[in-house]
Amino acid sequence: MVRTEGARSLYNGLVAGLQRQMSFASVRIGLYDSMKQFYTRGSDHVSIGTRLLAGCTTGAMAVIVAQPTDVVKVRFQAQVRLTDGSSRYSGTMDAYKTIARNEGFRGLWKGTVPNITRNAVVNCAELVTYDLIKDLILKYDLMTDNLPCHFTAAFSAGFCTTIVASPIDVVKTRFMNSVAGQYSGALNCTLTMLTKEGPTAFYKGFVPSFLRLGSWNIVMFVSYEQVKRAMMRAHQN
Repeated sequence: MVRTEGARSLYNGLVAGLQRQMSFASVRIGLYDSMKQFYTRGSDHVSIGTRLLAGCTTGAMAVIVAQPTDVVKVRFQAQVRLTDGSSRYSGTMDAYKTIARNEGFRGLWKGTVPNITRNAVVNCAELVTYDLIKDLILKYDLMTDNLPCHFTAAFSAGFCTTIVASPIDVVKTRFMNSVAGQYSGALNCTLTMLTKEGPTAFYKGFVPSFLRLGSWNIVMFVSYEQVKRAMMRAHQN
């Protein structure tokens, strides 16, 4: 990509990506603890099932709210230059307008069902795995509740998430970027890939996906823990 399209191509869809992360993260992560409290009715004991339910709930809520940002990010990153050298979209806002104009507002929510599935799975894998690994580290006194503990739990959560989410990610991206009529739905897209390309097709791009999710998890959870501590100290004062 750097050789054929230049270094800037690595940051295609950056604005849409930032919009997506801010809107998704604020819902799926910001409401996670609140959902746990809601399902446990304020109890201190939180089971794995409750954590999974809370993760699925906030993951689905995030997609319903922020799906258009994900569609634009995928389209913008996958766009190729036309024969005259121009791009399919001139910018992020142009992508929103073009998709809405050519495909209707439903086009901005294309792939919502597979994305709800994907985000629910990713949310559970990220948040629940991080929760459990961190609890185990602290339970067996392997580390104290500080940066190394958060880093280790976040890195492990990123690896687990990549294994679980890669097949859904591949199907979601393929379906969102497909032309009208290519697939009748997400399930048809999945079956077509399986029959024509085999099971390994669902793990295409595993390494870059792990680098993305692993680094994202480390930054997200380490930042989250620091912000949470700062807010708790401010509230106590």
